[in-house]
Parts: sequence; structure tokens; C-alpha cells
Amino acid sequence: MECTTAVLQKPVVLLGIKHCGKSTHGKLLAKKCGCAFYDIDDEILTLTGKTPRTLYTESPEVFMQAEYETCVALIKKIGDAPCVISSGGGICNNEKALTILHEHCVFVFIAVTEELPSQRIIHEASADGYGGFTNLPAYIAKENPHSLDEIRASFHRFFIDRCKKYQEITDYTVSLGLHSKTDNNAMLVKALCDFRLIIVST
Repeated sequence: MECTTAVLQKPVVLLGIKHCGKSTHGKLLAKKCGCAFYDIDDEILTLTGKTPRTLYTESPEVFMQAEYETCVALIKKIGDAPCVISSGGGICNNEKALTILHEHCVFVFIAVTEELPSQRIIHEASADGYGGFTNLPAYIAKENPHSLDEIRASFHRFFIDRCKKYQEITDYTVSLGLHSKTDNNAMLVKALCDFRLIIVST
């Protein structure tokens, strides 16, 4: 069944690895359902004046506390109103943030093949002229890779670990493929209809 006019029943938090499309699909989903969209990374910037990357570089502990406080503030703002929330990729390691979100929201894990985020990371990486690379995710940069193969290997280990964590905490999983943004979003909407998180309005 195709959801042409949809009503979201509960606040939904989209989980998934960086570059899986949480923000893109979250915005499209919110527009489809006529509800608000929030990006936790953007909310962290608003609350602290610093990007999540900057906070994490300064101190992982400081970042996780800021992420938690942002989630508390966000829940106070939305209450139980249906909305779509895009989470940061590392929120699976922040138990306090997960707890406050899960008390009010349903978790949906956007599962993608390893190829998609890996390609994006490789595309964004820039050789620094000294045998290394810049513009890498922090978890890869700290391993100081010296080749694209090393970047791929680092990401592979990370991908396997993260997907396992997402599966352990999510309520529902939606698998998306190497399709167009429109087709993937239609698949997400249909899955949420099947889960009864979206009801077709009459």
C-alpha cells in the first residue's frame, strides 16, 4: 500500500551510521507527515554554540554530556507531539541520551549497505600531501590511515560494530538500498505504515 497522505503517530528517532541519510529522509518524512523535524547535531550547535565535531575533538565526555543535555531540552520542547528526530551517528554509545529519548520516542534504525557510507567517506577524504588524509570522521582520523584501503578497512570495523549496536537498541529496522532518494524515502514511509507508526489519513 502506498502512503500518499500520512499521519505520524509518535515521535520517531532515526538511528543509523553517518551518511545513511538520516537527515535527508527525516526532512522528507516530516514533510510527508506534516510534522516538525529536528536534527540533534543542529540542536547541539544551537545549545552550545559549537559543532558536535568540535566538542568531540575537545573531549568525548564533554560532547556526550552536551548531547544528553540537548536531548533533555528537545524532549521538553516537543513533549509527546509526533515529530521526526535525526540522531547523531554515535548516540548508540550515549546511554543517558538514549534513555531520555526512548522514554518518549520510537527508535527506527535506517540500515544501509556498507558500500554507501564508505563511498561517501572516500569521496570526502583529501590527501594532505604528507602521506595522510584530512576531512575524515574522527574515529578514522585517529588511526592515521595512509591509503584509501586503510580508510576502507577502518570504516569496515567501525561499520560492523555500529550496526550491531543499532540493532540492539532499535524498535524497528528499515533496510534501504542503493536507490534514488525518492525511492528510498518511499520505502521508509511504506515500512513505517507497515509498523503502524504512520496511519493513512482519510
